[in-house]
Amino acid sequence: MRSATLSRKTRETDIKATVKLDGSGSASIQTGIGFFDHMLDQIARHSLIDLDIVAHGDLHIDQHHTVEDVGIVLGQAVRQALGDMRGIVRYSDVLLPMDEVLTRVALDVSGRPFLVFRTTFHHPKIGDFDTDLVREFFQAFTVHAGVTLHVETLYGLNDHHIAESCFKGLARALGVAVAIDPRQQDRIPSTKGSLSG
Repeated sequence: MRSATLSRKTRETDIKATVKLDGSGSASIQTGIGFFDHMLDQIARHSLIDLDIVAHGDLHIDQHHTVEDVGIVLGQAVRQALGDMRGIVRYSDVLLPMDEVLTRVALDVSGRPFLVFRTTFHHPKIGDFDTDLVREFFQAFTVHAGVTLHVETLYGLNDHHIAESCFKGLARALGVAVAIDPRQQDRIPSTKGSLSG
């Protein structure tokens, strides 16, 4: 099974994450941020990647460090679990509807980190969660997973639905892109013979 467990401890956060790419979508998420836990659970459930994440952060200051650092550790764990990326599908895209919202996500497990994030929120918070942190998570994950990721919400009104469509879209695209393609016959899906960046 392609899996990885990583820990990261700083003066701001203490995070441990385990990723199993060939899982069933089970999740155990504890970050101290209810809405963020819900979004991470969506990643596991809709990618079929097992996630176990425990994060302790300086939430007495705000949620920024915890959200960003979880993105860092999760991205690093996914990259490590992928190994040399032999046999993966590599590319994926999805149009994700969430009630009145439609979000498009396209992903290349390329080894070259790049994020395009074209999603606008109507309010600064969803409950006590800063909507700015959605992009911060995606940026941290993208850089440390080494993927090219495009996220664009085409339309929508409800900020909860907008955020959830982004996370579910990432989940669906990621689950397909990291899956093993039996037609690859253990090859790396690149004419260069490498997906290391």
